[in-house]
Amino acid sequence: MSDNQDKEETLASFQMITGIEDVGEAFSHLEASNWDLVEALSRVMPHDDEPLANPIHTPEPPAPDPVAVASAPSNPNSNGFRPFNFDELPGPSQGARMFPSKFRFSPGSQMDLYIHLSTVASQLLAQLTSSINLDPSRQNNNQNILTFNIHFNQQLYQIRMQPNATIEQLKRKIFDVTNVPQCRQALRGWPPSKASDAQIPETQLCTLDLAPESELILVDLTDDGFMDTEQDEVTQRLDKVFKIHIVEEGGPEARRLTLNFPGRTTIQELKTNVYYITSIPVRHQEWSGWPSGCDNDTNLAQSGIEQTHDFVIRNIAERTSNNSNLLANTEVVTLDSESSADEFEDATDFNNSEYIFSDSPPVQPLNRHLIPNNTNDETSGSTQFVDNYIQRFGEPHPDFYVGSLESALRLACHKPAKERKLLAIYLHHGESILTNVFCDHLMKDEAIIQTFRENFVLYGWDMTYESNKDMFLSSLTACINSNASLTARNIKLDKLPAIMLVGKSRLMGRQTCEVLSVIHGNIGLVDLQSRLIETTVMYEEQLQGEIREENERAARDQVKAEQDMAYEETLQADMAKEAAKRQKEAAQAAERKRIESERAEEDARRESIRLVASQALPKEPAEHEANISKIRVRKPTGDFLERRFFTRDTLQDLLNFVTASGFLIDEYKIISSWPRRDLTAINAGQTLETLKLYPQETVILEERF
Repeated sequence: MSDNQDKEETLASFQMITGIEDVGEAFSHLEASNWDLVEALSRVMPHDDEPLANPIHTPEPPAPDPVAVASAPSNPNSNGFRPFNFDELPGPSQGARMFPSKFRFSPGSQMDLYIHLSTVASQLLAQLTSSINLDPSRQNNNQNILTFNIHFNQQLYQIRMQPNATIEQLKRKIFDVTNVPQCRQALRGWPPSKASDAQIPETQLCTLDLAPESELILVDLTDDGFMDTEQDEVTQRLDKVFKIHIVEEGGPEARRLTLNFPGRTTIQELKTNVYYITSIPVRHQEWSGWPSGCDNDTNLAQSGIEQTHDFVIRNIAERTSNNSNLLANTEVVTLDSESSADEFEDATDFNNSEYIFSDSPPVQPLNRHLIPNNTNDETSGSTQFVDNYIQRFGEPHPDFYVGSLESALRLACHKPAKERKLLAIYLHHGESILTNVFCDHLMKDEAIIQTFRENFVLYGWDMTYESNKDMFLSSLTACINSNASLTARNIKLDKLPAIMLVGKSRLMGRQTCEVLSVIHGNIGLVDLQSRLIETTVMYEEQLQGEIREENERAARDQVKAEQDMAYEETLQADMAKEAAKRQKEAAQAAERKRIESERAEEDARRESIRLVASQALPKEPAEHEANISKIRVRKPTGDFLERRFFTRDTLQDLLNFVTASGFLIDEYKIISSWPRRDLTAINAGQTLETLKLYPQETVILEERF
């Protein structure tokens, strides 16, 4: 009998016992328990007692079956990942093989099938009941115990906990061995996907996807409230380089690869690069060595691997091909009952479509969204929009304004009529089927780009995420009016992307901004050009009256300004005599203030230079340290300044020391005794070692004349 039909029997028995009618749900339960019917029933059926450490005692597995190995489907949730050093298991589990041949399907009526399933159910329930060890003293409690190796102060503390224990209970144990209070404990090393859950005291350990033995680092929080979170560690790892050692198994000899990737590289991108090197398609790659909780969208920094990590990769297509002859000889059993065949048709398709579960997700195209979700700043969102738009659609592209909507509106509309432009708001949506055509064809046309450049201020925003859409609609209401926000909200997805044309015009006797036109994405190139030009011409006609009024107002203001200037000249002449009387006194007072001010400025300048030089000084090495130079500086008064430097320190550090002591380099020069040379006239970036100013040297300060 074939392995597929063994699984059909197991699936039918599982559905009849549990009452689960959904084939897909029943299939997922069996798949999660590796098609062990007893284990699947124990997972689904409720128990009155508390869960035991090892309640189900399954028989020892038989020798590996090559046919089963090739035909067993992969875990649908694994994405091709398996734990490191995972031994190859046989195909169908013992639960699917435990039925004698007399219980297998044979041609007959639907009643025969029901009788058969009833018999199987009775035997399974009896075995399930008898296999549960109700004696707590006989439980194998050590099997599910979680071991934590706590690293703290260069010491290792080992703590064992039950899986249903909480984070708070674990921290109590840590306090018992380290004396670090719970309120000051920060634990690092949790799986990246569960790092936030691990910060909650009530979280049970069994929900954190932990290995039987875990390595955690304990940080004693300081009084300043420092929180060393997992996210901070991930952020620091994003720009680090990870060295990946890969062993390719399956060929005549193991092939070894060493690849370097930044921490931002996703696992999907890593798999794709491995495909380019090994020619193993991503869907056929089976990896060993990834931590639990990783998927193809996880980047290396988040995965929890070390910066140097070892993996094993296998080509599951070759393994399937090697067993194809054995599969061809497998016994095939058909179901005569029409209702049974219909019921199990989907399950058979699942078993035959192994590649569905072993296949990793295909390489995704560039993100459809141009602004990340939950952006709370318009300027940063606008910057990301422009960068991602150029990255996705390339050159040529329109000139988008970068900044807030309010700034764009001020640049376009809040200007004199002769300088005013229209504001064109491009509303992008990554889910619309019109986006690629609109951006790749219409928005790249040179005539369209030139029209935007000459007559519009173009502002772009991505409406793909609801959070970004709501924030932008609120900004429209605040900057323009509620009608503009309502207009943008009512544009349907099949009409996006769209361009809203906003202009400042007269309404109810006052100047206000309003939406003049909306151009939807389902438009041709010629129509788009025509709509833009028509709106521009109409807007310029409206502005002509305002331009004339502004010119007339400017002429009146000019006449008034000339009159005011003549009056001011007369007034100044009358005041000249009075001013001349006080001029001498004012000049004398001003001269005194100037001298005092110059003196104060000079003192401030010198003090500023001295402080800058003092702050730039490196830390003075101790006397016992190696590679140091002791420099003595003889002042014009005859006494000395003395300081130690590292030989790697530069001449600039010596000049800073002299300046910090009150001797500015623009007033003094430093002369070395032998050979005699002006140190202030050479390259200050040279080290003391290069200039032979070690292990000790005496230099002379001389005033500049």
